[in-house]
Amino acid sequence: MNLVLMGLPGAGKGTQAEKIVEKYNIPHISTGDMFRAAIKDGTELGLQAKSFMDQGALVPDEVTIGIVRERLAKPDCNNGFLLDGFPRTVAQAEALENMLSGLERPIDFVIHVDVDQSILMERLTGRRICKDCGATYHLVFNPPAKDGVCDRCGGELYQRADDNEETVQNRLDVNMKQTQPLLSFYEEKGYLRKINGQQDIDIVFADIEELLGGLRK
Repeated sequence: MNLVLMGLPGAGKGTQAEKIVEKYNIPHISTGDMFRAAIKDGTELGLQAKSFMDQGALVPDEVTIGIVRERLAKPDCNNGFLLDGFPRTVAQAEALENMLSGLERPIDFVIHVDVDQSILMERLTGRRICKDCGATYHLVFNPPAKDGVCDRCGGELYQRADDNEETVQNRLDVNMKQTQPLLSFYEEKGYLRKINGQQDIDIVFADIEELLGGLRK
C-alpha cells in the first residue's frame, strides 16, 4: 500500500503514522529522515541538500524530489510506504505523481487526519512544562493535581512561548494555507480520504484500518 499522510499540527498525525507503520509493516518516510539518511550516506543529492540546510535555506524542489525518488526506489518500499511531510506543494505533488507512474506504484490513498481548528488550538496551547525537572503536562489531557505545580517535584509550571495562542494560530494559518491546495489537488485525483481526528486515538486508527482493509484482500 502506497500512502500519503496529512494533517495540521496537533491533529495526531505522528501517533497514527506509528500505528500504521507497525500494523502494515511499511516504512515511514518523512522529509527530515530522508534528508538525514541521504546526508549520512554521502549521496550527491544529500550533499546538495546539506549545502542549503547549512545556510538555513530551503532545499529546492528538484533536490527534494530527487531524494524522494532515491528513497522510494529502495527495497524496503517494495511492499509500500507511508509518506509524511512530502509533498508540501502542488508542484511536489505533481512531481510525485510522475515519479510513481514511472515506478508503477500509484498512490492508494491520501489520508487526511481532520481536526477542527478550535480543538487544535486547545491541544496545542494546553501544554505546561516544569521549570525544575522538565516534566510535561496538558491542561485538558494530563493536568497536574494542583494548578501550576509539578506533581513530581513541586516546581512551577510554565507555558513555552511557542505554545501561546498567537503563535499557535499563526502556525495553523500558515499550515492551512499550504495544505488546502494539496487537499484540493488530491480530492480531484480521487485519492483523498478524510479521517475524523477528533475521536479517541484508537477509534481514529480503527477508522484508518477500515479504510486500508480492502488493500490487503
